[in-house]
Amino acid sequence: MFLGEYFHTFDTKNRISVPSKFRKGLGRVVVVTRGLDHCLYVYARKAWEREAQTHATAVNGSSARRGLARLFLAGSSEVDVDGNGRVLIPEHLKAFAGIKEKAVIAGVADRVEIWEENAWKKYTTDIERDADAFAEKVGDIK
Repeated sequence: MFLGEYFHTFDTKNRISVPSKFRKGLGRVVVVTRGLDHCLYVYARKAWEREAQTHATAVNGSSARRGLARLFLAGSSEVDVDGNGRVLIPEHLKAFAGIKEKAVIAGVADRVEIWEENAWKKYTTDIERDADAFAEKVGDIK
């Protein structure tokens, strides 16, 4: 399970260091894809296979399901974690997330997310402000 948030900077070659606490769980090859809220999702290969299968069954479903499947599947890239624990993020994925140089790497259970630093700060500020209301809504779903 991936937990925590870490502030990192991209180098001039579009590489970013994966926090050492996440490296073992992610393995030597990861899949990076477009995520929701304009962040990037990073999965270990086996976790990605399960996630991709979920989306693959939706490609012939409703328009919304097809759209999400395309967002996640077509936008994905398999990348190696180098000997220094860095991953090369393709330019189209950095552009999607609006990342220039500074980013936040956040552990979110079975995946890691990469956020543009200011977008992360705004998102977490908004979530923290509305957490009580969200908790009530989630409780009503049961």
